[in-house]
Amino acid sequence: MVVLAALAFSARDLAQVRFALSPMWEIAPSFRLLTSGTPHPVHRPWADQVWPRVVAAGLDRGWLAELIPPTGYVPDFLNPAPAGPAPTPAAEQDAILASPADRVRQDLDHLARHQGTLGPRLRTLHADPQTRLAKVTEEIGTYWELALAPYWARIREVLDADIFYRARMVAEHGAGHLFNDLHTSVSWDDNGLRLARRKQPLTRETAGTGLLLIPSVFTGPGLRTRTTLPDPPQLVYPARGVGSLWTPRPGTQTSTLAAVLGRSRTLLLTELETPASTTQLAHRTGLSPAGVSQYLTALRNAGLVSAHRAGRSVLYARTTAAETLLQAASA
Repeated sequence: MVVLAALAFSARDLAQVRFALSPMWEIAPSFRLLTSGTPHPVHRPWADQVWPRVVAAGLDRGWLAELIPPTGYVPDFLNPAPAGPAPTPAAEQDAILASPADRVRQDLDHLARHQGTLGPRLRTLHADPQTRLAKVTEEIGTYWELALAPYWARIREVLDADIFYRARMVAEHGAGHLFNDLHTSVSWDDNGLRLARRKQPLTRETAGTGLLLIPSVFTGPGLRTRTTLPDPPQLVYPARGVGSLWTPRPGTQTSTLAAVLGRSRTLLLTELETPASTTQLAHRTGLSPAGVSQYLTALRNAGLVSAHRAGRSVLYARTTAAETLLQAASA
């Protein structure tokens, strides 16, 4: 049955509303999108690049494949409350490792009720959470490096822009206006937050103090919530600007930038519109693999590219600093 959930707010609750970014809130929905088998109109360029790497690593048949079903419930322990405004993936993995055994078993029982049964790996996790959680977080780390870390600078740009927009809205119009603009199923009325089309009620008896607002690029058109005492409730909503996330960037004035970085380094930065290995970059640019490796090392030391292990190869990606530099050169 679909209900209208109403989350009451005291002055204390309202004072503890905050935004946060969460790598883990991108992992489950992005993995679900990849394994759905249905091309996504916005994320297809990303999925076409990432899916072969995920399959090659065996992640399509590992722990995540059992923990994240095609639809419905995802265990709450996979989404710990962000301790700060932008926790690192490692910090969130540590929080998952610290999940109480009873909490893990309770979430797995909930998942079993939704799915009818648990897979073989999840049965071992239910029997021995403290030991098996290390395997889960290890696979999460692998998925992060393959699927999200090389693209995080671009994703983070969208998430930061969303929070900036909404923080300014609060400053200019107040928190009520923020909630009314957040999503079509959310409204603010009479000191409470109302969520339409929910299957379960949402009350302060089942949720902690305050509210965590988390934008996401992969969560889809709907909302996601997590209510686990004593943590504050989490409301995950689609970030603004997702439609242009994978759109190719305008061409860079390479001559201007080449005067500063050199022609070859500039060429490599422009070629890293999508993450690539040394071999791929050498093939695209005509530079020797040894030369590409040397230039990438220099760019990495300067904080303009990052390196991410993908099986036997390493993927290089532009950092936020590189994106800013390229935008400045194009202005």
